[in-house]
Amino acid sequence: MKAEVFDQQFDQGETITEFLDISQARRPGHESRAVTIDFPQWMLDALDREARRLGVTRESIVKVWLAERLERVS
Repeated sequence: MKAEVFDQQFDQGETITEFLDISQARRPGHESRAVTIDFPQWMLDALDREARRLGVTRESIVKVWLAERLERVS
């Protein structure tokens, strides 16, 4: 498909997703990087209890809580 036709279909609100390869799509600024953080044991125990209660991982709890806090201060 030529770019002109693609642009025209997009501009007309037609579905173009069938023409896209999103398998390699990335969100700039949202790439993950591993970090190491040392927590006291009592904090890990509390995080694990809350993670089990919610049915998610410890990492998920930490990410969500940090994101919520950062949104409040921004």
